[in-house]
Amino acid sequence: MTNSNTQVAIIMGSDSDLPIVEPSFSILDSFGVKYTKNVMSAHRTPHDVMELIKKSENDGCKVFIAAAGMAAHLAGAVAAHSTRPVIGIPIESGGMGGIDSLLSTAMMPPGVPVATVAVGKSGAKNSAILAVQILATSDDELAKKLLDYKENMRMEVLEKNKKLNS
Repeated sequence: MTNSNTQVAIIMGSDSDLPIVEPSFSILDSFGVKYTKNVMSAHRTPHDVMELIKKSENDGCKVFIAAAGMAAHLAGAVAAHSTRPVIGIPIESGGMGGIDSLLSTAMMPPGVPVATVAVGKSGAKNSAILAVQILATSDDELAKKLLDYKENMRMEVLEKNKKLNS
């Protein structure tokens, strides 16, 4: 489902990806970034994926996040049908610890780039931060929130160091 003024469209290849991708929702929420979340398969619903891409773009989507495991073609399928930035989250789902998904997401042909983050929840978190960074290039308010976020991370580390050494 899409909404008007959506900035980020998150597409998961399966509903089993939801627990891995959920951390990206809270990060986007904390920045006030409007997003949608959908389950679509590059292989089982290819025409629906194309329709979702077009609808999302018409609704103002500026960045796509696609999470998939195994063959992990979803991010590439989105990138093939859009000129918007696509961030791929490789999901561990096969017997290879996610390396199969990582390689499938990262190894795109020239002219069809996918920004690929780490496998799993760390990647989901970084996908949201990367989407915010992309959006912040043309949004001063979002850029300020991002600076504050980075400063808060810095202060948390310094506080942990202080506790360790006291």
